[in-house]
Amino acid sequence: MISSIRGEVLKVALDHAVVEVSGFGLHVNATAQTLGQLRTGQSVRLQTSYVPRQDEAPLLFGFADESEREIFSTLLSISGVGPRLALAVLSVHTPDEVRAAIRDSDTVAFTKVPGIGKKTAQRILLELAGKLVIDEPATTTATKTAAAPTAAESTLAEVRSALTSLGWTEKDAEAAVQATLSAEPELADADTAVLLRSTLRGLGSRTGARA
Repeated sequence: MISSIRGEVLKVALDHAVVEVSGFGLHVNATAQTLGQLRTGQSVRLQTSYVPRQDEAPLLFGFADESEREIFSTLLSISGVGPRLALAVLSVHTPDEVRAAIRDSDTVAFTKVPGIGKKTAQRILLELAGKLVIDEPATTTATKTAAAPTAAESTLAEVRSALTSLGWTEKDAEAAVQATLSAEPELADADTAVLLRSTLRGLGSRTGARA
């Protein structure tokens, strides 16, 4: 069981980082939130979850804090929820938002995650009822506007690339990013991780509405 690692960040990609530990470069899968805090060359300590797989290479997941890892591990205890889906939940929602959704039995919050339909969301809420609860609901504010601002092209390209790697077409990826910027113009100055997270949330909302 690998519960944490400490080492130098060798690479930060869209869905993982490579961290050198005792001369070995470890491939660490992580959320956009965690990856957004990492910089090449820095020394970092990550909470980790080691996931063995039958007939396949094991996976190592890294988290900036214990709260993220707790959510991830708890989601894995649910039948039908694998590590990729659990990571997707944390890429769309913060740990406090997940806790609030569970406390409030908020099915819609989970259907915003790509890959989670209404039935899966209901199963998650049923199995986690009374767990991972916080005292106060998470609140967010956003200013809505019809005009989409211009974000850095490098950031847009990285978000589009991440979306196409997850299965969306280039056309759909471009439309999704522009829709996000129209709905949340303050994200024009956001980094890749934040913009990707919000775009995934928007895609999840539209997918859940069609389910």
